[in-house]
Amino acid sequence: MSYSSKSPWVIHYDASSCNGCDIEVLASLTPLFDVERFGIINTGNPKHADVFLVTGSVNERNITTLQQIYEQMLEPKVVIACGICACTGGVFKECYNTLGGVDVAIPVDVYAPGCAIRPEAIIDAVVRGLGVLEQKRQALAAGELKPILLPEGVSAADKLLNGTSLRSQAQQATLDAIAGVSQTPAGTSVQAARGKKIAKGASARTAQTTESTENASASTEDKE
Repeated sequence: MSYSSKSPWVIHYDASSCNGCDIEVLASLTPLFDVERFGIINTGNPKHADVFLVTGSVNERNITTLQQIYEQMLEPKVVIACGICACTGGVFKECYNTLGGVDVAIPVDVYAPGCAIRPEAIIDAVVRGLGVLEQKRQALAAGELKPILLPEGVSAADKLLNGTSLRSQAQQATLDAIAGVSQTPAGTSVQAARGKKIAKGASARTAQTTESTENASASTEDKE
């Protein structure tokens, strides 16, 4: 077992949590739970850290900071998502500016759900992460650890809700507005609805033209 597995240094970042999970992270450092008995030390420098603890959901304002901290950490490194918000976005998942969990920005090695997550669960997640850290260290020594490209240009409009992205829903709504269709029946495409409207308008114009011709004929007969 390497020195990093025997005495891992941890850096904690609050993405946008309600501070419930952050308090539990601090509680795990107190003498009551004493996470330092495993050799774990909390640090504020990414270059010194082996484990990245993230709490809270990711949004458009903090995704860049989150990725910068991750990129400053040296290999091997482990990312742990602490709390349900860090895992999936939690109760903030459908907020307009929320992108989702931590894995939309950086790769996650250990998921530790909870609201708020208990200190025992945090310690268990870190201990599990040490096993992943050792595997990555061996892969790095063997030259098998490949760099991971982080996603760029992630927007809240691309997150999925009910199976479709907000961007797709907005585009569909725009097409419906252009077509003048407030609600498209199930199984009917926007193009079909637009075609029906055009055909209806053509029929109305044809009827109006016929009526005007008949009125003109009647007027001519009256004059005669």
